[in-house]
Amino acid sequence: MAKTTKPQSSRQPNGASSIYFGKDGRWHGRVTVGVKDDGTPDRRHIGRKTRAEVTKAVRELEKQRDSTGVRKAGQTWTVETWLTHWVENIAAPNVGENTIDGYRVAVYHHLIPGLGAHRLAKLEPEHLERFYQKMQANGSAAGTAHQAHRTVNTALNEAVRRRHLTINPASIAKAPKVEEEEVEPYSLEEVQRLLAEAAKVRNTARWVIALALGLRQGEVLGLKWEDVDFEAGVILVRRGRLRPRYKHGCGDKCGRKPGYCPQKINIRRETKDTKTRAGKRPIGVPEELLRLLKRHKEEQEREGALARDLWVEKGYVFTSPVGEPLNPNTDFHRWKDLLKAAGVRDGRLHDARHTAATVLLILGISDAVVDSIMGWEPGKSARMRRRYQHMTGPVLKQTAAKIGALLWAVPADVAEEVGSRAAVRSGPAAVDSAVYLADLGGRRLAFAIRQHAERVVAQWSEDRPGQSAQVEEMGRKHWEAGGGTQLIRHGIPDRRMVHHAHAVFLTGGERLNVGSPARWSTWAWDFEPDLYTDLPVRWHTSRRPGQEIEAHVRGTDEDAVSSAFGEACAQAVDRARNPATYGDGQS
Repeated sequence: MAKTTKPQSSRQPNGASSIYFGKDGRWHGRVTVGVKDDGTPDRRHIGRKTRAEVTKAVRELEKQRDSTGVRKAGQTWTVETWLTHWVENIAAPNVGENTIDGYRVAVYHHLIPGLGAHRLAKLEPEHLERFYQKMQANGSAAGTAHQAHRTVNTALNEAVRRRHLTINPASIAKAPKVEEEEVEPYSLEEVQRLLAEAAKVRNTARWVIALALGLRQGEVLGLKWEDVDFEAGVILVRRGRLRPRYKHGCGDKCGRKPGYCPQKINIRRETKDTKTRAGKRPIGVPEELLRLLKRHKEEQEREGALARDLWVEKGYVFTSPVGEPLNPNTDFHRWKDLLKAAGVRDGRLHDARHTAATVLLILGISDAVVDSIMGWEPGKSARMRRRYQHMTGPVLKQTAAKIGALLWAVPADVAEEVGSRAAVRSGPAAVDSAVYLADLGGRRLAFAIRQHAERVVAQWSEDRPGQSAQVEEMGRKHWEAGGGTQLIRHGIPDRRMVHHAHAVFLTGGERLNVGSPARWSTWAWDFEPDLYTDLPVRWHTSRRPGQEIEAHVRGTDEDAVSSAFGEACAQAVDRARNPATYGDGQS
């Protein structure tokens, strides 16, 4: 008797696709493409009129599943909703402040207005290419269009990684073509003109560092005195200045943008550490620049003494007249002013860095030393040199000596053209000359031009009848040797009366007795860091290292200063009690 075998089941194995005829008179297909978030199989449904149509659709879905993958089921994203979600919830917590600023500009100013209505899954490379062309036709630079392309490419790569897309259309689209600008470094003559002109302005050393050492803008503005080793002749670069980001301090009542609010509050940390290990580096400083930095430190100490309680000590090398770190935007405009004053062709601030790199090339400095000075991440061979050639003290000092010898050898015709005023702070190239001292009741202000000193003496005598004032002539070397290279002025100080108000509050909001008047007035020329004195009123609050909150008010309108003092004190009390609201807990 033949053995009977158990008939095989017609049931498909787990995970296999199925095709069947439904009660609705249509053919249906089910394809397993993965696993849902809850762990159950992700089965996709396909419905067609005929078996052939549904079979073809099932095979295409299986092929897509096995090659690029299938888009994740769930929310139907548009380009706008995805870009908004990506930039605020995915990118913002994981990238630097400057990077997220660039992303937000590209997303909110360009990509969403131009592409936001598209379904994310339906976005095609041609949509992007037409969008880039339209951007440029409407006046955007090729670099701006290219930045938009890089941003959307990064955002859509994340969508692919999370299976909201199967293919990134931006990786297929042709990126806008950007013509690489030919950067022309400044010539040695132009550098020497800029150095001579920089000697006439505040924060002279800031521009000398840019031209001689090639530090990036953020690296210079982020320098603190603790990073300057005068004994070893070395600057340690380890942080960069961030661009401020503001919120309203007036409760959004002023009707202006946050950056223009009179009581604006910076909600971003001031600096961040260098991005790469190569960026954190020691740099040898020429002797001429070291002497200039020492004089700059002395001048800053005098500014702090004159600013009194308005001064905020944060340890920065280059500051505003009240001790705050310099704003990168303001710094950029001072660079443009310097180019005009020196009669040098216009250029980017970053061109100073190109110039410094070219100077190193002229000097024949080795690749390893150049990589270290400029903070460049080495290539493979350069990395090996960096590994085995250590940046010892003698190497740094030798390089610094070469830079100093080249840049501070100012030709006689250049020195004569820019005038003797350039000799004030320019080191070995300086020409000894007389200074004219306005002796104002025992306090002496030094001027490069006699007529300026005489005008100040006349103004002083008019404002203070009966008090002695006279002009005295002295040799520049004698003045600097006797007074620690005191400031020599090249213009008439502001004569306006400036009114001040100041108060300090403990962390609970209680006012602290600081042992000095809460209000006083002084002539602007007595207050040497005289920026902002042309405003009717200006006020701000700040947190001391000891956690006390200070309210500072200052202006030329006494009534406005008096009125603003109440507002400043109110904000100081609120800031003392609620530090997190004002970002005081951030590093």
